[in-house]
Amino acid sequence: MGKATGFLEYERVNPEKRSPEKRILDWNEIRLPQDEEAVRVQAARCMNCGIPFCHGGVLLSGMAAGCPVKNLIPEWNDLVYKGQWKEAYKRLIRTNPFPEFTGRVCPAPCEGSCTEGYNMESVTIHDLEYEIIEKAFSEGWVEIKKAEKTGKKVAVVGSGPSGLSAAYFLNLVGHEVTVYERSDRAGGLLVYGIPNMKLDKGILERRLELMKAAGIKFILNTEVGKDVMAQELIDKYDAVVLCGGATKARGLEVEGKDLKGVYFAVDFLKANTKSLLDSKLEDGNYISAKDKNVIIIGGGDTGTDCVATSIRHGCGSVYQFEIMPEPPHERVEKTNPWPEWPKKLKVDYGQEEAISLTGKDPRNYLISTKKIAGNDKGEVKEVHTVEITWGKDSKGRFVPMEVPGSEKVWKADIVLLAMGFLGPEDTIPNELKLERDMRSNIKAEYEVFETNVEKVFTAGDMRRGQSLVVWAIQEGKLAAGEVDKYLTGKTVIK
Repeated sequence: MGKATGFLEYERVNPEKRSPEKRILDWNEIRLPQDEEAVRVQAARCMNCGIPFCHGGVLLSGMAAGCPVKNLIPEWNDLVYKGQWKEAYKRLIRTNPFPEFTGRVCPAPCEGSCTEGYNMESVTIHDLEYEIIEKAFSEGWVEIKKAEKTGKKVAVVGSGPSGLSAAYFLNLVGHEVTVYERSDRAGGLLVYGIPNMKLDKGILERRLELMKAAGIKFILNTEVGKDVMAQELIDKYDAVVLCGGATKARGLEVEGKDLKGVYFAVDFLKANTKSLLDSKLEDGNYISAKDKNVIIIGGGDTGTDCVATSIRHGCGSVYQFEIMPEPPHERVEKTNPWPEWPKKLKVDYGQEEAISLTGKDPRNYLISTKKIAGNDKGEVKEVHTVEITWGKDSKGRFVPMEVPGSEKVWKADIVLLAMGFLGPEDTIPNELKLERDMRSNIKAEYEVFETNVEKVFTAGDMRRGQSLVVWAIQEGKLAAGEVDKYLTGKTVIK
């Protein structure tokens, strides 16, 4: 609980970040180190709330409320306040195998459900998690864990957060684990979907080396369903866990969608990170936004990453289009009560950087793209938009309605589609004839994770659809428990 009166004595203080003017000149993480005493003060704010909603990990109104991996947050806050860092680390890894990832990229639904956040600023849970795991690495407390082998072999398809989590826990109980990854590097969206300034790839590699040392095998540049058939894995292994993610990007069905200069955001980000890691961008094998007018369609985290990446390239201009209205600046209790995730405006790092350069937020709300126009070379030159409002149609459904006379033409050289994902790709599901749900995800019940095909399990975005890294980690863990139970009749993974 931290200090009994800490929540009354101390205000929330977020970690400092490098100034936008300096950080846009490189690809390094933007966070600055915190003084240990300052961290202890923030941990002291954790109050004796009785029911810690912060580690609820449930869905309210379709969004996470509390920590999906069930982190024992009040316990490690108290230990940090008391200076018992090693014990805090032990508490943290009881529930989360990769706090160095979530401490950087998780949007912190735990903080949205913090009891203190009901009428004050919530505890800096996300930042405390980061400090604990980095302290553990610096002190040498993070160990390679091995178990007596069971003789059972498991294949994990996909090395994103759910695949890494499943592999970690299956290896921890003694199964021989092999992870198949179609890219040239392991990590899935952690390596190519999240820019380096949010998650330095050295942090990811640090964890991967530990997993390899613990006995987990990674087979890269191998796409299951093409380079090796999924049925071959079923025949070769005692169980197969599909963690391929929801990688089918959502397109934009408008005139001009196939013009040169229109890209999926994920392809833009992946090419940039790969070139950065391969050659520090010297090979030129990426989509450069230098001196270009960039339009990003989509207002979520991926859109923000595209803003930040474009700015680092030296773009001429950058705008984000969002069809939804601008969120309120504060939680609206009537429609969005605590402990639901607070739906309020967030100025993320990419917007901060754009504001520092131009003086204005790059986001434009309640705007719909009508068409993309090109030049005589088939290249993008303009985006045509119209403002919209949301109203009910004849069937009572909320639909976008165009505002007459609000048409606008935007100069554009690059259009990035950051509109989310539609579900998993079809190669493996079609080969194995896996059942799909209404959203095309692989059908498997939560906390069961077994598909309609014997020996085949699935977890993460491939099962639940596009979601948070922290949900993927939890699904990988729970799926590993079900696989362990399937192979041995029992499990200690919970």
